[in-house]
Amino acid sequence: MAWELILWFIFFIINIALLALNLYQIICLSDLESDYLNPYELASRINAVVLPEFILQGVFSVLFLLKGHWFMFLLTVPITYYHTMLYMNRKHLIDVTEVFSVLSSQKKYRIIKLGFYLFFFTIVIVRIFAAGILFFNRSEFGELDIRSSVLEF
Repeated sequence: MAWELILWFIFFIINIALLALNLYQIICLSDLESDYLNPYELASRINAVVLPEFILQGVFSVLFLLKGHWFMFLLTVPITYYHTMLYMNRKHLIDVTEVFSVLSSQKKYRIIKLGFYLFFFTIVIVRIFAAGILFFNRSEFGELDIRSSVLEF
């Protein structure tokens, strides 16, 4: 049961990293919109973090699959598939010459991903607490029988 808690902490760390990378990209796009960055700086900054984000999302999805959390895995599959298709079609990098024409669509895409990662953040937090409660109840009182504790009430 301790492995379950450790695994949820790993999911938490990966999710925090995904949130940070995505928020960094949104801030960079907003800075370009406000004319604090030039297009070359924006493209180099965002292109440097796109591949690590795709790899982390893939690890996030594969860990759910390997652990047997099928529902969570099925929730992560669409964005992992979309990242894979972007990478295979070589459309995952921002082009310096076309940055202003795709600025609003790139910003919307990343805001949607931010909402997706925030949704997973809340789920992971709840699951950490649930795994922690089960772990500490079992370690304190031996094996916890849920059926007998429900029947007592």
